[in-house]
Amino acid sequence: MKKMLFLLSAVLVLSLQSTLAQLSDPVQLMERSRDLTMSGNLQSTLMLTITEKNGSTRTRKLTMQAKTAGGTEKRMIKFLDPADVRGTALLIVDNEEAQDDMWIYLPALKKTRRIVSTEKGKSFMSSEFSNADMTSAPLSDFKISHMPESGKNDTWLIESVPVSEDKEDEYGYSRKITWLDKKDLKVKKIEFFNFDGELFKTIDIISTLPIAGKEGYIMTEMYVMNHNNGRSSRIKFDEINTASVIPDNTFTVEALER
Repeated sequence: MKKMLFLLSAVLVLSLQSTLAQLSDPVQLMERSRDLTMSGNLQSTLMLTITEKNGSTRTRKLTMQAKTAGGTEKRMIKFLDPADVRGTALLIVDNEEAQDDMWIYLPALKKTRRIVSTEKGKSFMSSEFSNADMTSAPLSDFKISHMPESGKNDTWLIESVPVSEDKEDEYGYSRKITWLDKKDLKVKKIEFFNFDGELFKTIDIISTLPIAGKEGYIMTEMYVMNHNNGRSSRIKFDEINTASVIPDNTFTVEALER
């Protein structure tokens, strides 16, 4: 009887492995998914709403300019309101292969400083989004594979595990699961797990907008829930313009202070 159970178990494992082998390569799926979010030229107004566990909210108004070239996307983000963050600016260089670069200008200190790798897992402007959520991390930082349920219900479920403990500390999680729509590879949501293997944060993509004249889309509304502290945050795009020409000198450290 034990031998039969062992053989049955072995057959099931081989069947599962065979099924997973027939799935599209998970790294290629993640690469393709990233490419679809490279928007070209983009100007937009953003509203960042931070909701506390008790229901109280804070709202921040931002502008963003973005430009994509050769697999690298550069973004300049500037805070307009409220007064306590007005003038704060971030420059993000989202590299496809190399580590991302981020700088922040703090008007109260009249100082620009680089956001180092150890700060990637920290909060983005006191929201439940992290600094790392504002970029697309190099896929080489992760071991990427399909979850057993991947491919069911028209959804790819792809697990990304940091390649080392240093990378876990850098990003602030032990693994994440990305939900991709099988039809168009749009990101539907991302789940993040802490160092005890427990789900602690979920980002849902609420709405998207196709990019005129090219294949791809813009995530126009994102909602993040922190399951540990009960706080949530929402980013919503408005006044989206993908037709304007944005000069390269927009995306320089010197431009942060202008």
